[in-house]
Amino acid sequence: MYLALLLVLLGFGLYLGNAFNTLVAAGFVAYMNRFQIIPEERILFDKFGKEYKTYLTATRRWF
Repeated sequence: MYLALLLVLLGFGLYLGNAFNTLVAAGFVAYMNRFQIIPEERILFDKFGKEYKTYLTATRRWF
């Protein structure tokens, strides 16, 4: 879901021909990592423990 939103931001920036949107997309990634993804991962680790840790080693966060 977050990757899709990032791609929409990048696509919209390409459509507008505006390089500033690259900075907006980078800010989006930084914000999502800090305030959404890391807290979610903490909660999931507390809930699922070792199984979730194994899942994290098998999958990547963004790409």
